[in-house]
Amino acid sequence: MGGVGEGGGVRWDGVVRGGRALDGALYAAVAGGSTPSLDRALRELSRAADRSKISLCVAGALAVAGGRPRRAALRGVGSVALTSAVANLLAKRLVRRSRPDREAARVAVGRRVPMPASASFPSGHTASAAAFATAVGAELPPAALPLGALAGAVGYARVHTGVHYPGDVAAGALLGVLCAAAVRAAAGRLQPNALTAW
Repeated sequence: MGGVGEGGGVRWDGVVRGGRALDGALYAAVAGGSTPSLDRALRELSRAADRSKISLCVAGALAVAGGRPRRAALRGVGSVALTSAVANLLAKRLVRRSRPDREAARVAVGRRVPMPASASFPSGHTASAAAFATAVGAELPPAALPLGALAGAVGYARVHTGVHYPGDVAAGALLGVLCAAAVRAAAGRLQPNALTAW
């Protein structure tokens, strides 16, 4: 087997190569597929998620309601801030994965968004959307499903528009969930203050 060494141990280089090949194949299937009816909507969704604009708009609406929705908004924004810092200042600089080759994958011009200059891994858009959905959903369970679906759609849109591999999106989603959990745990350890009573 390609992934097993002579001593019966796993050959991680083979596992990594296989994972990258699968990631590339999934990218080509999604980004290179012909779906003209979805292209414009997913392109606009991807753009709307730039700088977490969607999450910040939802947070603003929740904050106006006061009480628990306001606390959910604050924790959601805090989770987005932490996730963005970890993704952009740490993970992208450590991994330095190149962006996909849209020309080789024949990604339709009509679905494209500007190719970011930053590294591809992880997807910052997905990470922030997942962090917000997780944080807000933990405080307001009825919001968990729609915000989770929105985060999933943002992640898919980043592959559909050709700027991320599926693996980048999966890693971003995991990072967002973990950062939101860290913010929730930290807030739970604090005495009532701006994080818990705002």
